[in-house]
Amino acid sequence: MASEELDRDLCKLIHRFAHRMDVQARRVADSLEMTATQVIALRELSEPITSRELAERMSCEPSNVTFVLDRLEQQQLVERRPHPTDRRARQLVLTPAGKRRRAAVVKRLSEHSPVDNLTEAQQETLRTLLQRAASPSTSKEANQQP
Repeated sequence: MASEELDRDLCKLIHRFAHRMDVQARRVADSLEMTATQVIALRELSEPITSRELAERMSCEPSNVTFVLDRLEQQQLVERRPHPTDRRARQLVLTPAGKRRRAAVVKRLSEHSPVDNLTEAQQETLRTLLQRAASPSTSKEANQQP
């Protein structure tokens, strides 16, 4: 069981790290004349997915994603197409311009990234630890009823 001080330090460090990631996304967004949310959406659109899946990846409400997608669609970066297996869903597909913009986003996000000072092995370890910490199955909360 973590001590109160350790818990507080971990929370502070995770918050600081998340803030640095947010600052990086905003810098990239400014350089591409986009919003940080559009940058994050493009980063997550590595393949055709639904808006609900995009919302999950971005950790936000589907209604917020709809607004972002409307803007990306107006910029001709994303198209909404019929889903190949679900008649009720629409699939988000990058246009050729969207693929080029996404490549620029991914490249710029990787430049001066907050994890640059970690080796690839350390980045893998960090990812594993964060996945474990973020998983409800490893948390006391998983066994508690709301």
